[in-house]
Amino acid sequence: MRLLIDTHCHLDFPQFDQDRDLVIQAACEAGVGYFVNIGATLDSSASACNLAKQYPEIFASVGVHPHDADSFDCQAEDKLKELALNIKVVAIGETGLDYYRNLSSEKNQEQAFNKQIELAKALNLPLVVHCRKSEKQVMQILKAAMPLRAVVHCFSGDNNFLNDCLKLGFFVSFTCNITYKKAQDLRELVKLTPLDRLMLETDAPYLSAEGFRGKRNTPEHIKLLAEQVALIKGVSFEEIADKTTQNAKEFFKLE
Repeated sequence: MRLLIDTHCHLDFPQFDQDRDLVIQAACEAGVGYFVNIGATLDSSASACNLAKQYPEIFASVGVHPHDADSFDCQAEDKLKELALNIKVVAIGETGLDYYRNLSSEKNQEQAFNKQIELAKALNLPLVVHCRKSEKQVMQILKAAMPLRAVVHCFSGDNNFLNDCLKLGFFVSFTCNITYKKAQDLRELVKLTPLDRLMLETDAPYLSAEGFRGKRNTPEHIKLLAEQVALIKGVSFEEIADKTTQNAKEFFKLE
C-alpha cells in the first residue's frame, strides 16, 4: 500500500467529536501515513497541538485564519508564538486573505497575515496560505516577504497566480473539489502544476469528493484525490502517491 499524506485537515473540529479515532483508523487503513492538522483559530491551533501529542501520525500547524483576523491582537500573537514552539508543530497557518467572505476587515487580514509570516520566518517554519479572491494582494505580501517557504492550500487561482507561485518556489495543494463535474478549470491547473511542486489535501471536514458531496469529508478520501490527479496527469497512482508524499515530507520535515 502506497503511503499518502493529508497535508491539510481539521480533525479537531466538532464534526469529528463522535468518531475521531475511527476516522483516523480508517484513513490509516486506506494508506494515509501522516496528517497535518491545521489550526484556524487560537483554540483550534491548541487542539491541533493536543491531537499531535495523542497520535504519532498527526502533526500540527498553528495559525489564525483571515476570517478571525479582527481578533488577532498582541495577546493573540503572543499565544500563537507559544503554541508554535510545540515539538510537533511543522508550519504556521493557515493564514492569508479572504476577500470573498470578508468576515474580518481587509486591513486586519493583512496585518494578521504579515505577523504570521514574520513568525514563520523567525522560527524557520513553512507557511500555509489561504487565498480566496485576493490573489493580487496575497502575491504582493508574499513577494515582499521572500525568502519564504509556503504552500497555497486549496488552490483556486488562475494560471497567472499559479505561475507566480511556482516562480517563487512555492508548493500548490489541491483538494477533492477537483473531482467535481464542473471543475474543469481546476483540473487544468492540476495538469499545469509540476509534480515536484504538488501536494494533496482533503481540507476535511469540507470539500468532499464527487459522489460524497453533502457529506462530511474525511482524510481517507485523499486516495480518491490521488487517483484523480493521476488520471489528470496521465501517470500511475503510485507515482502520484510517491511524489506527493516525498514533497510533503520535505516541506514539513516530517519524520
